[in-house]
Amino acid sequence: MGRVADKLFLFLYSVAILIFSGIGLIVSMEWVAPAFAESFVDAIYMTGPAKYAAIAVCAALFLLSIRFLFVSLRKSRERSGSIDQRTEFGDIRISLETVENLALKAANRVRGVKDLRARVRVDDSGLDIQLRSVVDGESSIQQLTEEMQRGVKEHVEDITGIPVAMVTVYVANVVQSQTFKARVE
Repeated sequence: MGRVADKLFLFLYSVAILIFSGIGLIVSMEWVAPAFAESFVDAIYMTGPAKYAAIAVCAALFLLSIRFLFVSLRKSRERSGSIDQRTEFGDIRISLETVENLALKAANRVRGVKDLRARVRVDDSGLDIQLRSVVDGESSIQQLTEEMQRGVKEHVEDITGIPVAMVTVYVANVVQSQTFKARVE
């Protein structure tokens, strides 16, 4: 919810800054008569709805500026993209990209599997590894996927020491074999 609100506020802030910079550009290029610009400024300094509208808009922009400054300086609360472990010798950090590459390496060992992609998520029960693949269509998909799941689970657990909760395989397609027509002359 916070991200959606921040995106909306950033959009509104950008529109307001665009409008104010456009007005500043128009006035500084003297595309507006000086008398009109003076009457506009006088209306803001006088009491009335223009003054209160200007105060409200400027206060909102000031608060949004503070909010965006705070958001830009704050460290992200999301996971840093690594798995942290503590041993008796110190801390170990393994990036999720490393785990993805280990999963791809293990899945590539299975014959009949092409065009692999991996995504790793961490939850309380362990690693959730999702594989997307294209198969050759000559082997049983069930046997290929089970072999991939078993191989990936064992390989990642052996190398990293982190339990793998689930390995999900999505078979996206079957490799289309290319047939070439012989030329007859």
